[in-house]
Amino acid sequence: MLAVTADAIPTSPDPASTPGEAAFFDVDNTMMRGASLFHVARKMYQRKAFTLRFAAGLAWKQVRFIMRGETMTDVNSVRDAALAFAIGIAHEDFMALGEEVYDEMIASKIWPGARALAEQHLTAGRQVWLVTGTPVEVATVISTRLGLSGALGTVGEVADGLYTGKLVGDFLHGPAKAAAVLELAERENLDLQRCWGYSDSYNDVPLLSIVGHPVAINPDARLRRHARSNNWPVYDFRSGRRAATLGLQAATGVGAIYGLWRGFSRIRSR
Repeated sequence: MLAVTADAIPTSPDPASTPGEAAFFDVDNTMMRGASLFHVARKMYQRKAFTLRFAAGLAWKQVRFIMRGETMTDVNSVRDAALAFAIGIAHEDFMALGEEVYDEMIASKIWPGARALAEQHLTAGRQVWLVTGTPVEVATVISTRLGLSGALGTVGEVADGLYTGKLVGDFLHGPAKAAAVLELAERENLDLQRCWGYSDSYNDVPLLSIVGHPVAINPDARLRRHARSNNWPVYDFRSGRRAATLGLQAATGVGAIYGLWRGFSRIRSR
């Protein structure tokens, strides 16, 4: 079901008012189906950066994320594991990996509805930014391929061309997203009350609360309730989301786990 209100639909503004307007999109489960970092990890597994057991654990987190949204436990565990495995990886190689991940795994998972919203904002003369906990290198590839204005993402420390396993600044999640957007708004001279924000996660309420037009896309249960209580528009691009029974959801989850496991098994056998 798709709930739509006038505030959620970008319309062509008065040309004189266009400067200072922007739209901010979360990536995982908002701009694309699932978690982008999972696909980065999958590509790293193909390059034998870690074990099949670890890859299977990421696959299970991906399925849970698609079905119920993110949890801080999963977010933090994937972040910490990614930082550990990044130690010693060349920055140049990771940039190339981001291009491969987009072409092979992410491009087909972009939600057409979310992409259409972004394109409508661009047509109306607004900036469109991705704001995500995903590594900024991958977020930048996604933004560039979609023709957007830019991306804010998590920044890994690089020394002598290699990742150190540390972060520059905060992991871009929750309140850190709101802080990053406030900083961007000051730099780009944006009026946040004339800006849009899109996310699937209740953890992004700090970001959604600082813009004049917050919109929930494919929301988790807590964000759906929060959106309803605050009269925020809700978009849902997931087919049969609420119409499906719990049994069907469970069957879908089992099938997804099996498919991911089979995919990793084929990679291992090769």
